Amino acid sequence: MIKIKTVKAILDDEKIKEIEDYLKNENERDYILFLCGITLGLRISDILSLRVGDIVNKDNIYITEKKTGKSKEIAISKKLKNAIKIYCKDADKKDYLIKSRQGINKPIGRDRAYRIIRNVAELFGLDRIGTHSLRKSFGRKYYQKYEDIEGLRKYFNHSTVSVTRSYIGLEQEIINKNVKELWD
Repeated sequence: MIKIKTVKAILDDEKIKEIEDYLKNENERDYILFLCGITLGLRISDILSLRVGDIVNKDNIYITEKKTGKSKEIAISKKLKNAIKIYCKDADKKDYLIKSRQGINKPIGRDRAYRIIRNVAELFGLDRIGTHSLRKSFGRKYYQKYEDIEGLRKYFNHSTVSVTRSYIGLEQEIINKNVKELWD
């Protein structure tokens, strides 16, 4: 049996909305984690390093990506901005945004974030989903709306457009479609 480790984007907008609604009712912190992932397109390590003061009442956030060391400015959607405002109404600026319940002011770990996303994915019948799926979902949504692969490449700091196409699953989708239609 072949074990595939690559995660996929969540392509169904209705499924994303269902997950959002579920998490919003079940666990506000996990809802914010999910919303940050799909609306900011950041890696989980960068999301978990955000503090309340980095994002509350802001139009943009400024980060240095942990993986690349590159600085980045990111616009915050109205949807996320409104959710953050409610979520952080009593929080201190120094608090981590995705705060662990263990210890004093520590973010949840990457493994905990993964389990949160995996559990909700299983609940909604999705496979090959992990924390990186949120970043890929952002990429697919961006591409579907604007068809701007070069802009997305720059946003993700990828070296080439083909890396970005492959990353968001676009190349595989085209290959699969072509193979299915090959003998029709």
